[in-house]
Amino acid sequence: MSRLADTFSRIKAEGKGPGLVTYVTAGDPDLQRTGGILRALDRSGADVLEVGVPFSDPLADGPVIQRATERALASGATLRGVLGLIGGLRDELRAPIVIFSYANPILRLGAERFADQAREAGVDGVLVLDLPIEEADEFRSLLASRGIDTILLLSPTTTDERLRRAAVLGSGFLYAISRLGVTGARDAVADGAEEMVRRIRAASSLPVALGFGISKPEHVREVGRWADAAVVGSALVNVIAEAGASDDLNTRVEEYVRWLKS
Repeated sequence: MSRLADTFSRIKAEGKGPGLVTYVTAGDPDLQRTGGILRALDRSGADVLEVGVPFSDPLADGPVIQRATERALASGATLRGVLGLIGGLRDELRAPIVIFSYANPILRLGAERFADQAREAGVDGVLVLDLPIEEADEFRSLLASRGIDTILLLSPTTTDERLRRAAVLGSGFLYAISRLGVTGARDAVADGAEEMVRRIRAASSLPVALGFGISKPEHVREVGRWADAAVVGSALVNVIAEAGASDDLNTRVEEYVRWLKS
């Protein structure tokens, strides 16, 4: 059983509410400080650590993560550097690690080389935002042969046929976005979130993590009525942006995540 499968089994067995998946952009403010942030997230009880690979054209990301990506690229972060960072931290961290990337950086490195280096680094799962489900078979095979889960992204407009295909190809968990558009914190969970999870449950027995707009404990609690985990991205990245140059960056990150889990 994979580390992701173990984690979601534990969350279900404990029955204390939904898990929390945290997203950060690697290299923001720099790779060394990203290492401290990941340790802080792990200490604070984040259940899954999503590590974003900076890319120059992040089409699905709103302004908060776009600016984080710009800072990360300016600091010199690359896919190789991100994998090196994860490899150096893997033994220290309890939570499973998911690489969150667009296809271009992976294709530039080479898909097979990426899969090999991800395995060596101890990566548990990979989510490629712009990889269509219909074209995911070969990449999924590369990852599966190395014991890495393929995380697939589903939206409110994903058809039932594509949901069924995702159920076959995906592993670890399925990542559902609760609304269309770009990433960004919101005041409320999207109205269609419950229906989105219901449709996924009808097609797959995989755990479901629901994201886009999560920023408060009440959002996490509401998401937990339907999904196995809530995903926080932009709101956490904004905390990092505000505290990035300060000595208490890791403390601020840890306090925020503990507040979300409360």
